[in-house]
Amino acid sequence: WLPVYRSPRNRSYAGYGLLGGEIANITTSQGLAILAACLPIAITGYLSAIYQGRVAASGISLIAKQPTQVGRGMTLSALVETYAILTFLVSLLAVSNISVG
Repeated sequence: WLPVYRSPRNRSYAGYGLLGGEIANITTSQGLAILAACLPIAITGYLSAIYQGRVAASGISLIAKQPTQVGRGMTLSALVETYAILTFLVSLLAVSNISVG
């Protein structure tokens, strides 16, 4: 068994171990389902961080050469972060649909 915090209320995000709840005993299949649900944000978050750093560095270089292109540099950095936010939403919805307890 693997200790996972279960919310005292049904479908509450506050009880996932951070803000309270009780320890729930889960099966191996439930643990693997939680792992699988977390993989999208784990992989995309890692890759997004790498590429966002590259895009932000390129944006700084662009602004240094052409000061009028500030908006373009900021917009491109925000576009890379959008993928991480969308996959976070996918992982959050996937984890919230797993029955624990």
